[in-house]
Amino acid sequence: MAIPGRSRLPNRRDALLIVLAAVAVNLIGAAGVPFTATGSAWFAGLELPAYYPPGWAFGVVWPVLYALIGAAAALVYLRGRDARDARIARDARAALGLFAVQLGLNVAWSPVFWGLERPDLGLAVLVALLPLVAATILAFDRVDRRAAALLVPYLAWVCFATALNYGIWALN
Repeated sequence: MAIPGRSRLPNRRDALLIVLAAVAVNLIGAAGVPFTATGSAWFAGLELPAYYPPGWAFGVVWPVLYALIGAAAALVYLRGRDARDARIARDARAALGLFAVQLGLNVAWSPVFWGLERPDLGLAVLVALLPLVAATILAFDRVDRRAAALLVPYLAWVCFATALNYGIWALN
């Protein structure tokens, strides 16, 4: 008997899809890298909050988070694809649509914060992103609880990033 909100373990083909989704989301997330200029005169002139992490932390955290959220999206896709219940298939499509919107907003932060050199607008992007990530977790939970759980570290980091961006904005 299947447990609602859980799906079977992935077979090799599905596991490959999960890995490819993790890589694809990392590539999408990397779209903001050209805008990131931690060595720029603008950034060097900013006062940073005391809780600003070392620069290398971002290069470790984001690829892991993007892999988790890519895997989560793949799990929702697979559950929707294999659903015998029309409601689950519909919920999966809606959840993936919400996922795409929040991922687009996530990617928009770098050009806004770094490219425009606007911490205030970067903060606005993050304030809009937070409820979208939370809504995506809830939408994923209706389809696959494992997928929802994979997004929790992402939500935590976006909360931290919001506090960090606020600190930069407030100090400058």
